[in-house]
Amino acid sequence: MATKFLAKALLATCALTALMGSATAQEFDYGKFDGYTLKVKLIGGTQYEKLYTRIPEWEALTGAKVEIVSSKNHFDLDREIKQDIATGQITWCVGSNHTSFAPQYGDLYIDLAQAIPASELAKYVPGTLQASMVDGRLVQLPRVTDVSNLYYRKDLFEDPARQEAYKAEFGTELAVPTTYDELKQQIIFFADPPNLYGTAFAGKDEGLSGRFMEILRANGGDLFDENWNPIFNSPEGVAALQWFVDLYEAGAVPAGTVNYTWDDIGQAFAAGQLAFDLDWPGFAGFYSDPAASTVADNLGFAVAPTGSAGKRGAWSGSHSFSVTEACDNKDAGVSFAVFMTNDESELMEAQAGNLPTRSATFDAAIEYFNTNDKPALAEMFPIFQASLAEARTPPLIPQWIEVSNVLWPQLQAAIVGEKTSQEALDKAAGDARIILEDAGIL
Repeated sequence: MATKFLAKALLATCALTALMGSATAQEFDYGKFDGYTLKVKLIGGTQYEKLYTRIPEWEALTGAKVEIVSSKNHFDLDREIKQDIATGQITWCVGSNHTSFAPQYGDLYIDLAQAIPASELAKYVPGTLQASMVDGRLVQLPRVTDVSNLYYRKDLFEDPARQEAYKAEFGTELAVPTTYDELKQQIIFFADPPNLYGTAFAGKDEGLSGRFMEILRANGGDLFDENWNPIFNSPEGVAALQWFVDLYEAGAVPAGTVNYTWDDIGQAFAAGQLAFDLDWPGFAGFYSDPAASTVADNLGFAVAPTGSAGKRGAWSGSHSFSVTEACDNKDAGVSFAVFMTNDESELMEAQAGNLPTRSATFDAAIEYFNTNDKPALAEMFPIFQASLAEARTPPLIPQWIEVSNVLWPQLQAAIVGEKTSQEALDKAAGDARIILEDAGIL
């Protein structure tokens, strides 16, 4: 079965390469849709909504209007979309999507490679487009690429009293951590609740499953073997889960972190309540804005730590826009998706700290940072960009979110002390096996 998925991926790559190889430079025609209302479902949250200020530009350009019928965090949006599918209520045209979520939606979305000129597709980073395909179909246009790395407060590392205390306790100089063991040690060291916590983490949904996956891979383990047998209840998996358990038991993270999502963590770090945040590039603009963040003048960036195997897990994926097969005006939907990921949109995303999905935007963004007195973002961008070399997505199979949904409650149970790490992972691995057996993968 693994060979089947690999073959599909190779066919998708070949098809996309051939498509882009015939591209010639030309402007995209956004069309005219006077009097039409385009219904969309979009991801909400701090790092995503600035882009939506461009919607009136698309309306003025095309004559259409946009109705945002839903705006939620992606986990809640995913649940809502699945409910729409189950009830046959696909009455909207464009939806926010993600490379992790896309494989599970079947034929909900159109193949954008059949609707967008090759010359336009050639402007996107090829590898990002390839990761946006499902079964040889380009079901989404990527808007930003995520890869998690480390934010930290420089002032804590520069404090002489903390430097002296750290050396006295551990016999080494206080420096930005390069391994997960060092990071855990420093998270606990800096924690002074309730005034300061070492960090917080997303404690439910794919946020927790993905972070566990990242540390598991950094330890040399993985979620599945080459035949899709669940293997995350390995010693590497137990060590990865124990990392979270140890932080929780030490009181180095807020007790409520088991219910946090990304925005909860972002608000806490910007308020100066956390020493570290292992998070996405999209928060960089928010964290570096003195009007919104108390840590703007002390914001540091570093690549994600390595695990016990000397590897980085480099959890990555892309947010995107998709157009439904049920859309009553697919041309308008495609026009909107391209506009919201075009050169100007991608530069706006990059200016906020997001990693863009169009090749030309990387150099343009760094030039912008250097000429507009944004030293923090100029420092961050190359660090996050370089980490893409080790980036890995979650398993791109339709059952990933279903597996995640049996995994994260068990991780959470171990974190709060209801089960041992081994018990929790054994239960999750057994449940995951049933899911994959029912799907015919095992």
